[in-house]
Amino acid sequence: MYKKSFSKLILIILIIFLNVINIMAQEDITSNKIILSSDIKTGSEQTERYLPWIKGKNVAIVANQSTTIHNTNLVDSLLSLGINIKKVFCPEHGFRGEAEAGETIKNKIDTKTGLNVISLYGDNKKPKAEDLKGIDIVIFDVQDVGARFFTYISTMHYVMEACAENNVEFIVLDRPNPNGYFIDGPVLEPKFTSFVGMHPVPIIHGMTIAEYATMINDEGWLKNGIKCKLKYVTVFNYNHAYLYILPVKPSPNLLNMNAVYLYPSLCLFEGTVVSVGRGTNTPFQIVGNPQLENTDFEFTPHSIQGMAKDPLYTNIVCHGYNLTEYSVNILRNEKKMNLFWIMDFYKRLKNKGTFFTPFFDKLAGTDKLRNQIIEGVSEDDIRKSWQPALNKFKLMRKKYLLYPDFE
Repeated sequence: MYKKSFSKLILIILIIFLNVINIMAQEDITSNKIILSSDIKTGSEQTERYLPWIKGKNVAIVANQSTTIHNTNLVDSLLSLGINIKKVFCPEHGFRGEAEAGETIKNKIDTKTGLNVISLYGDNKKPKAEDLKGIDIVIFDVQDVGARFFTYISTMHYVMEACAENNVEFIVLDRPNPNGYFIDGPVLEPKFTSFVGMHPVPIIHGMTIAEYATMINDEGWLKNGIKCKLKYVTVFNYNHAYLYILPVKPSPNLLNMNAVYLYPSLCLFEGTVVSVGRGTNTPFQIVGNPQLENTDFEFTPHSIQGMAKDPLYTNIVCHGYNLTEYSVNILRNEKKMNLFWIMDFYKRLKNKGTFFTPFFDKLAGTDKLRNQIIEGVSEDDIRKSWQPALNKFKLMRKKYLLYPDFE
């Protein structure tokens, strides 16, 4: 009888404890309000603010599948309003979002509108003078995810530069940053500048596209310090503390919010021998390698049209972690990059000399992180080494904020 009562008491205490933990977790989650597209108005939705700027002008638009007013592409909407759109520039993944990461995008005619679509990915990253001939205004409206190596901000840099050189006005229609509620990661060092990192900012910079464009312009980061004629339309009812749920996937391999939140941490694996699940239905939500031992999860990458034509380890079984089960709430509440996964893979895989590829340092924006992992530096000490540069960046960032900050 005593044993039964004692067991019942333990069970009651355990239930109370779990309920308290759950309440605490919910309170932590609600400290960052979750918002949907219906809760805010993106720059593109506020046509009354920018139509006067573009009526009667020759307009080009930098656009992709995320360039929407509700469910309609901005290009289609503006054409229906009689705006004189002359051409479309498209970033990585193409105008309608049909291309996988790194795939060469070719110039073409959009079958729906008949407009000339010029690729800004591959060999032609910057509009040429002839591309902008006769253009008065270029509109930039693309959904970013707030990570330095997501190439849309690099495309924006080159378009701003071309506009400045050719006396063309540049307008940003702003959108919320789904990872805009924190700042983390090493700040890029100039010698590691590339298309996956063009500016001295951390991996997670905590800025919207319009804020970032203003920083590029005013910090003199365009070639020869030139400045473009920049205008922007801010998001209505946005705050950096808000957790924005994307209505449209920003790229073919970021299929849901779990992938968007994991992306800043898992993209570093693209500079290693570890697969991030390209060629599966859960890219950037699983990680693995054929040589990893003692795991209970496995996956086999296959060619998938529009997502991964020739993924790493095609048709080879990989062993690793299934992070689709990793709570989205945990990702939101941690507010930092996760270094454990990549450090753990490095420790557990045998061929350490080939673990990192040269691409890793470009993604990290430094060679220090790679060397720290190789040397077995603790995660705490790695993070401490980021702080001086992060503090300097945070001071610079505050000058360009257009919305209330998360701190």
